[in-house]
Amino acid sequence: MTGLRVLLAVVEQGSFTAAAGRLGYTQSAVSRQVAVLEREAGVTLFDRGRGGSRLTAEGVIVARHARVVLDELAAAGRELTGARERSVHLGAFVSAGFALLPAALASLRRRHPDIRVTTREGTTPALVRSLRAGTLDLAVVTARPPFRAPDAESPRLVTERIGDVELVVAVPSDSRYAGRGEVGVAELATADWIASPGTAAEPLLGVWPGLPGRPRVAHAARDWLTKLQLVAAGCGVTTVTPDVAPLLPGGVDLVRVADAPPEVRRLVVVCQPGRPTPEVAAVVSALRSP
Repeated sequence: MTGLRVLLAVVEQGSFTAAAGRLGYTQSAVSRQVAVLEREAGVTLFDRGRGGSRLTAEGVIVARHARVVLDELAAAGRELTGARERSVHLGAFVSAGFALLPAALASLRRRHPDIRVTTREGTTPALVRSLRAGTLDLAVVTARPPFRAPDAESPRLVTERIGDVELVVAVPSDSRYAGRGEVGVAELATADWIASPGTAAEPLLGVWPGLPGRPRVAHAARDWLTKLQLVAAGCGVTTVTPDVAPLLPGGVDLVRVADAPPEVRRLVVVCQPGRPTPEVAAVVSALRSP
């Protein structure tokens, strides 16, 4: 069972090193567990490369059955204790936590009080990996034009559009950008930016995507409320969606970016292939119309 859990952790985290950090193991311990599984299965489960570890075609089969095995063991435990639970594991990108999830989950609770939803935040690539690993039942992610599929794996994940949002910039109310409604992209090129740390799979979150030149990132923060408080303190500017307006602290204005193509982000619910369970369908319905 440990080997199966390690396998799914590698799929979810994208590398042996990241999986080791998540599980509290050493990297060599994770490698040994995977090696044991590969010997028992008689196949190679992962292609190892500089960009991380990807499942082979045989690895996809083993991972799919690993999730079934672990779920069945959990179900057996609940049955032995007489517990019955209708649960859904939901992932979401960070800003969905305050812009979308509360209203959707409140609506779901009114309609289906017996469904228990657990949530987890993450970047879009991490959430898609978790779906493939089976540790999430569905996820709310963002897509950029031209709105391609969330990954290139097969079978394709099921996607449903929730809506589109246009990015704006949060600026200090006493700055040269405030009180105008919109600001030129060339002016923003010299601004101090507040952004989440980026990765190879996910760019800096908070910097205007169409900014010319190299952005000057003055502060790095993952929490959106921290970013907005730093904006209020005059420490810089950050890119947000308009639905954060109710949460803006005093001293922050939202402005549109002029003389540049609009930066549109599509909100998408992504589910595992196949027909969704009634519980997953109920959560999707609540996300669609909270």
